[in-house]
Amino acid sequence: MLCHMATAVEFKSVSKAYSGQEVLSGLSLHLEAHATTVVVGESGSGKSTLLKMINAVVRPDSGVVHLFGKDISELNGPEHRRNIGYAVQGAGLFPHLTARENVTMLAKLENWPIEKIEKRYTLLARMMNLDQAMNDNFPHQLSGGQCQRFGLCRAFMLEPSMLLLDEAFSAIDPITRSSIHDQFMALRQHEPVTTLMVTHDMREAVKLGDQLVILRGGRILQSASVNEVVDNPADDYVRHLLETQL
Repeated sequence: MLCHMATAVEFKSVSKAYSGQEVLSGLSLHLEAHATTVVVGESGSGKSTLLKMINAVVRPDSGVVHLFGKDISELNGPEHRRNIGYAVQGAGLFPHLTARENVTMLAKLENWPIEKIEKRYTLLARMMNLDQAMNDNFPHQLSGGQCQRFGLCRAFMLEPSMLLLDEAFSAIDPITRSSIHDQFMALRQHEPVTTLMVTHDMREAVKLGDQLVILRGGRILQSASVNEVVDNPADDYVRHLLETQL
């Protein structure tokens, strides 16, 4: 069960439509600080829109989003996004940069001292079980799992206050995915950053999450701790997800 913690993110009656098609409908949601909240839903349910709102890429048509008590609409977008780590399906590494350059690029842009960059990079690479011999490899010289590990290192590099994962593990084979899950959880235990993750994989959600949010058609069907959702599904749709995927 989740213990009571401070609220990191709050959606208040948030609605959003694209070309007249509503993807979020009056959604209200609290994300606990230092916890991993996993949003599960099928394609088009509004999962990625939630991430984009936290990242200040998409604005709600109505309602408000607060991040650590501040209205996101009032924040400076580029400055705000530097405090958020972001990892996507397929890692999204820049093909013209080496693995190390991909991970350390933002720290260099922030003018971190070289010693601090190297210390941070070495820690993250070790925790994600990355061989130093791969530092100078380009993405096309890495396996999918290695690219994803470097992508996660990049997301953690600036010691973000918030971590967003958009189907970050879905393009990896099951054996590699399980290993990366374990390394990710160890890193999260070492650095308990507030995390919002979206996935369509209930098994992954139950393994990695503290809180589960089941989304369908832009509406929340259930939002509770992992144990509460598993033990007491809110309706037949949630029950079906659990029965077919766990």
